[in-house]
Order: sequence, then C-alpha cells, then structure tokens
Amino acid sequence: MKTVLVVDDDEVFHYLCERVFAKTRCDYELLSAFDGVEALEVLEKAETPPDVILLDINMPRMNGHEFLKEYSKFCPSEIPVVAMLTSSDQKEDRVNAMSYQFVKDYLLKPIREEDIERLKVAYDDLQAMRFEGEQCAI
Repeated sequence: MKTVLVVDDDEVFHYLCERVFAKTRCDYELLSAFDGVEALEVLEKAETPPDVILLDINMPRMNGHEFLKEYSKFCPSEIPVVAMLTSSDQKEDRVNAMSYQFVKDYLLKPIREEDIERLKVAYDDLQAMRFEGEQCAI
C-alpha cells in the first residue's frame, strides 16, 4: 500500500483528495495534516514515512516553505516524493519549492487523476534509483 500525507489547511481539499484518489482505484492510505507543524508531528510518530507528501504553501502556524526547510534536515534516504499542490502560481513560490531535491513536482489545485499518475511515476522512478543504505529515523 502506498501512503500519502496531505498537508493543507482546507478540510474541503482533503475531501476532494479522497474522492480523486478513490477514482483512480489505486490502493492508497491518505493521512491528513492541516499545517506544517502537524505534518512534522505525523512524520515523527509514523513507523514508516509516507510514500508521497502533497504540500500546500499557504497555511497557518507553519507554511509549506517553512515545512520544506525543516523537512530538509531529515535523512535523504528516507525522504519520500514531495509534491507541492497549491493554488499559488507565483514564480517565486515555484522556484523556492523546486530548489529542494526531494520536491519532485509543483502542481496547481485542484488535484486531478493525471496528477496522481504523475506522482506514481515520480515515486516509481525514485524507488528504482534508491540504493540500499543506512536507515534514518525521522
């Protein structure tokens, strides 16, 4: 099973993600966090990291950019595919987010089935390239 952590402060968006993932008929478990602080807490408590993190930019307490800065301190071998999924089409937001090697895509809301296919390809590509190495705890 692939696990996806959706980090967004909008409850309706979480519901829409559930609907779109369900339409793909793929076996995914969706986890929810409503800001970057909560996302870090979810990651710290998880026995294994999620396979994909969908991350909004504009959130209270800790926004997407602040989350990326904190998250980049984790062990690279444990970092899953991170994709920005936001309503911000600002060039500065895109450049900042894509400057992190583990951010594999920058998608604009709303999420579509094609976006999920792109994420699956990015995840599969990362798995194919990953070497067996040291394990790091989040």
